[in-house]
Amino acid sequence: MNKLIAFLVLFIGIKGAAQDKILFTYDTAGNQIQRLLCINCTTSKMTEEKTKEITALETEDLLKFSPQDVISYYPNPVREELYLQWELIEGNYVTSIQLYDLNGRVLQSFYNLNQKNNQNIAFQSYPIGMYAVVLFYKSGEQKSIKIIKK
Repeated sequence: MNKLIAFLVLFIGIKGAAQDKILFTYDTAGNQIQRLLCINCTTSKMTEEKTKEITALETEDLLKFSPQDVISYYPNPVREELYLQWELIEGNYVTSIQLYDLNGRVLQSFYNLNQKNNQNIAFQSYPIGMYAVVLFYKSGEQKSIKIIKK
């Protein structure tokens, strides 16, 4: 009887320490595409997608709004730093960039960009979630990018 009680206590202790986890997978637009319930999974089992090792940023790595657009960004989802690049078009250039959270608060602002064609935005200190990067042009036009922080 003592062995049975000891076995039950041990079994309940092991089962109680097991962690049930739900893993969500998102596409590049931020839409949830998969939900996976993983019982007693380790982090290595749950991570199926391979992280691309980056030695140097290449043109094909940059994401664009559309093929004819002049603004590129990488990576999305971002973990540490977002790289933005744009073409300087005569008479109409990026004058400033602002980073917003979902509540509409301005988290970072970058000004006097009329002579630059790129900008890095650090995301290390921000929590996981969605953010908006808005580029302001000299002509008054604005373009926004939805960024996911993982």
